[in-house]
Amino acid sequence: MEKKRTDLEAVLHACRSSFFSVGLFSMFINLLMLVPAFYMLQVYDRVVTSGSVPTLVMLTLVMLLLMVTMGALEWVRSRIMVRVSTRMDTLLGSRLYDASFKQALYSGGMNANAQPLSDLTGLRQFLTGNGLFAFFDAPWVPIYIAIMFMFHPWFGIMAIISVIILSTLAVINEKVTSKMLAEANKENMAANQFTNKNLRNAEVVESMGMLSRIRDRWQEKNRKVLAMQGIASDRAGILTSISKTTRLIVQSLVLGLGAYLAIQQEISPGLMIAGSILLGRALGPIDQMIGVWKQFVSARSQYQRLNEMLTHVSEDPERMSLPEPKGSLLAENVMVAPPGTKSPVVKGVSFKVEPGEMVGVIGPSAAGKSTLARAILGIWPTMGGKMRLDGADIFNWKRDELGPHIGYLPQDIELFEGTISENIARFGEVDSQAVVKAAQMAGVHDMILRLPEGYDTVIGATGGALSGGQRQRIGLARAIYGNPRLVVLDEPNSNLDDQGEAALAIALQNLKETGATVFIITHRASVLSQVQKLMVMREGALAMFGPRDQVLAELNKASRAAAPAAKPA
Repeated sequence: MEKKRTDLEAVLHACRSSFFSVGLFSMFINLLMLVPAFYMLQVYDRVVTSGSVPTLVMLTLVMLLLMVTMGALEWVRSRIMVRVSTRMDTLLGSRLYDASFKQALYSGGMNANAQPLSDLTGLRQFLTGNGLFAFFDAPWVPIYIAIMFMFHPWFGIMAIISVIILSTLAVINEKVTSKMLAEANKENMAANQFTNKNLRNAEVVESMGMLSRIRDRWQEKNRKVLAMQGIASDRAGILTSISKTTRLIVQSLVLGLGAYLAIQQEISPGLMIAGSILLGRALGPIDQMIGVWKQFVSARSQYQRLNEMLTHVSEDPERMSLPEPKGSLLAENVMVAPPGTKSPVVKGVSFKVEPGEMVGVIGPSAAGKSTLARAILGIWPTMGGKMRLDGADIFNWKRDELGPHIGYLPQDIELFEGTISENIARFGEVDSQAVVKAAQMAGVHDMILRLPEGYDTVIGATGGALSGGQRQRIGLARAIYGNPRLVVLDEPNSNLDDQGEAALAIALQNLKETGATVFIITHRASVLSQVQKLMVMREGALAMFGPRDQVLAELNKASRAAAPAAKPA
């Protein structure tokens, strides 16, 4: 059974005709590379001995024509590889972006980075560089050696010895540098990720005077990277120097050998010069491969990382469209663990919520409330059981179709670079009326109007000059934009003042009127007056669930029973 290709392998396979074309062009280019040697041979053996100027002119014109043709073929060959690299980026870019996003999503943001896209760029740049063509030219080395044997057996023998020496140096270069360079690249990625995280927390670092200690840690990581890169580069530099020196020495020795053979009248003076030129051409690809070996090792690592990622992060399958959800939610013995772990945080939770109901979710810290929210939204997959929206497993919905019917306000408010209206409209087509309506429902319309550019105010990823409460209220407007059917609010009042609390109460009342199913995760009792049902989480399990007043009564009863008896006076 044929092994299924990865996405990267499939793209390269789709470009195979272009690679064949490059190989074909390489054949003609390498044949034309023989022209200087034969031109020199003819000049020395025919023109110099005959003194014929017309012959020299004709040979020179033919040589110029063939050299221009070779230059044109090289240009076409390079353009083909540019087209291949562009096609690779076009076919893989979106897939890698989605895979990077999914990797960050399933790791809780721990693996959030754009390294796969950087790897694709690096691989694309290698394909368009001259180093790759050395690998296309190398197979023609035996042709040059065969021609040198035709010139004289000793020329061919010296060419074989030279190729063996340079090939050995190339293998040694691989052995002594590839592992070190791979480790250096891995450490460098870790150092960059460490730096990115620190930059995102610049305010904390600056306020508590942590910069010097954080910088020391980065320098420690960076010194390790520099040390490994330095060792690998030193080794590669030595081998490159030896390779270049060997090639120049051998070319000179061939010239000396040719002179000796010419003195012995075994070859003509033209063959002496042509042999030296031809040997230099034969050894050129091998010498060039040694010179670009660092780039090759880097490109190989990038290829392996991309292949591994695309293998482990599968593409979402095509799913059939389902009707718009009404908001009925059913949890069937749901177990959820953070991606990458096997210990469930939510354990065997079952409940049913009808459309239009508002449910409060309470419990101590680390009770599994936010993890349950991610399962309700279909962000994290379940280890066991099913989370069903309108009877369908929430993972069976097309996310692009389900998304407009879902509203989510996370604990950590993340706004995106763009205008406030674009953020509220979720970066879709901005419906002005719907944006204003969502802002009014969230009680943030008047606050937005007071900003310098109103709804057109551009904010950064962290919210710019907006306060935590303002970001939270804009995030709430985004969550309720477009009248979603299922809304999850995780600590919606954590950054709100009294005015914000009042606006939240109005927003919840407006949500209730739209008939949306709403889950409110909170530690504050102020928003519980809005809910019809209450869910109590403890240690990942569902401790209580039912009508709000009934659950609160049970909690009060349990609290009184647990309280110690008052001591007599």
